[in-house]
Amino acid sequence: MLAHHSSRIEVVFEPVLKTILRYNMFKPGDRVGVAVSGGADSVYLLHALAALAPRWDLSLCVLHLDHRLRGEESRDDARFVAGLACRLGLPAHLAERDVGRLHSAAGGNLEQTARIARRTYYQKILERENLDRIATGHTRSDQAETVLFRFLRGSGTAGLAAIRPVTSNGFVRPLIDMERSAIELWLREHGVPWREDSSNLSADFARNRIRHALLPQLIRDWNPALVENLAHTARWAQDEESYWMTEIGRLAPGPLLDVTQIRALPPAVGRRLIRSAIGQAKGDLLGIGFDHVERILEMAAAPEGRGHLHLPGLDVLRSFGWIRLAAPESRTVERAFCLPVSIPGRFDIPHQDRVLSLDLIAAEAYDGAVPGLDRDRLSDGLELRNWRPGDRYRPLGRARPEKVKFLFQEARIPLWDRRNWPVLSSNNHIVWARRFGPALEYAATPSSRSIVQVREEPREESIREAR
Repeated sequence: MLAHHSSRIEVVFEPVLKTILRYNMFKPGDRVGVAVSGGADSVYLLHALAALAPRWDLSLCVLHLDHRLRGEESRDDARFVAGLACRLGLPAHLAERDVGRLHSAAGGNLEQTARIARRTYYQKILERENLDRIATGHTRSDQAETVLFRFLRGSGTAGLAAIRPVTSNGFVRPLIDMERSAIELWLREHGVPWREDSSNLSADFARNRIRHALLPQLIRDWNPALVENLAHTARWAQDEESYWMTEIGRLAPGPLLDVTQIRALPPAVGRRLIRSAIGQAKGDLLGIGFDHVERILEMAAAPEGRGHLHLPGLDVLRSFGWIRLAAPESRTVERAFCLPVSIPGRFDIPHQDRVLSLDLIAAEAYDGAVPGLDRDRLSDGLELRNWRPGDRYRPLGRARPEKVKFLFQEARIPLWDRRNWPVLSSNNHIVWARRFGPALEYAATPSSRSIVQVREEPREESIREAR
C-alpha cells in the first residue's frame, strides 16, 4: 500500500521528479532549505518536495525573507508562509531585511538589491543550519524571461546561460523544466492557495514589462514556442560555458595576463580568458560588458607600451608584456616605507609576503656565488626602504651610476612591481637593490674580511598558508 501511495505521488509530481533525477539534485539524507515567498511557484515547490522527500529521506525546512517593501502585504506573506510550514510539519526560518534602505545606500537596481539580500540570507541559513541544498522555485518561464532580458542587454553566452539548475554553492531549481501556467493550473485544481505579490504587476520593473507585455507579444506574433526555445538556448549556453570553463582552466588565468599568450589565442578564447581573469580579480562580473572585454583585447594587441583602463570595480594596467587586473586602490593609501635594519637580521618587507635576510659570514666561508656586501664599508645607519623616483646608483659590473628607473626599463619590470621595490641605503646612498644587487663601492671583494649576504625569501606565514 505504501509503495502504491509513493508511486502515485511520483506520478503527480513527475515533471519535478524527472528534473531532480536529470540533474542529480539530491543525495540520500540531504538537509534542504526550501525558499518560499508565498507565490504560486514556491508554494508548488514546497508541496512537491514535501511529497517527494521520502524517496531520498530529505530533511526539509522553509526559508522566507520579508523585504519590507510592501508594508502589511509583505507581513501577511510571512504569516502565510509560516502557517503553510506549520501545516506541513516543517520548521521555518523567517527573517526581515529593509531592502529599501539597502537600496538607498547602495544605489543601482532595486530588484538586484533584493536578489542579493535573499541570496545572502539563504547562504547564511545554509551555513548556520548545516544544510546541503537550497531549493528555489525558478521555472522555465523565469528562465525564458531571464534569457530574453539578458539578450536585450547585450549579454554573451555566459549571460544567456541564465538560471542554472544546480549551482556550485548549493542552489537547486527543481521546477526549471515547468512553465508557470502549468503550476498555477495544478494549484487551482487541487485547491491550494497562494499569495499574489502586487509588485509583480508594476511596470516600473523591467522584468515585469518583459513578462506581461513583450514576451506575450512575441509569442503571439512571432513564435508560439518561444518560451521553450529560450529555455533551450539557456541549456545550450550552460553546456557551452561548462565546456569552456574546463578549457580556460587549463590556461590558468589569473589577475596577471600575458600579452603574448592573449595575442596567440583565437579571439573567442582570448575573450573567455579575460572574463575569467576579471572574475578572479573582481570577485564577480557585475557591470562588465562586451565592450570592456574588447578594450582589454585591444590593449593586448597594441604595440609595446603602457595602457590604463578604469572598468566597473576594476583597474586594468598594462606594462611591457603584462596586463594586471586589480581592484581600484584609494589614492590616499600611503605605501612608502623606511625602517632601520641591523646586521645580522631578518626583516619583513612591508606590503609584501617576503623577508629580507642580512647574514654575516666569514670571508673563508664566502663562495662568491651571490655577490655580497663588505661589512666594513657599511655604516650603522642602514635602512630598508622602497625605491623612489630619482634614485640612482652604480650596480656591480656597471661602468657608471644608473637611474634605478632605467634599470627597471632595461629589465622590463612592470610598473606595479616598482613602487615597493626594496633597496638598502646608507647615508642616502643605495648599497643594494633587489635583482640589481650590491653597489660597486659597497660590494665584497677578495680582500673583504666579513661579508654580508643579502637574501629574499617567502615569509613563513605565506608558506604555511600555501600548504
